[in-house]
Order: sequence, then C-alpha cells, then structure tokens
Amino acid sequence: MRRNEVMARKTSKSVAKRFRFTKKGKIKYFGSGHSHLLSKKNSKRKRSLGKAHFLKSKKAKKLIRRLLPYG
Repeated sequence: MRRNEVMARKTSKSVAKRFRFTKKGKIKYFGSGHSHLLSKKNSKRKRSLGKAHFLKSKKAKKLIRRLLPYG
C-alpha cells in the first residue's frame, strides 16, 4: 500500500443487519426473544418485544457508528 492511499472502511455486515439509523440519527433495533418459546410469555410482554427499541448508551452508539461507517 502506498503512503498517501486511504484504506477502505468496511461495514460490519452482522451489525448492518441488526441496527438502522433514523433520519434524526438515532440507532434503532429490534430486541431478541420474540421468535420462539412464546407460550409462557404473557401478551403484554410479547407486544413490547415486537416493538423497536433505541440505543441509549453513548458508548454503544459510538461503537455502532464505527462499525457502520456509511450508515
């Protein structure tokens, strides 16, 4: 590699499948636990598991932004 070349920044595909950016820059994801073993979970819990969540931790946001450079 030459001195003045910039290395290509790669997207982490596993992170790209799990997280999305909103128009305002928040990081949205769907939580786990909504695919099987649903009979023992009550209706309220299943409804909340089906909804999207937003990342709150600053440290996690910084990490996700690094793994999704073109997010």
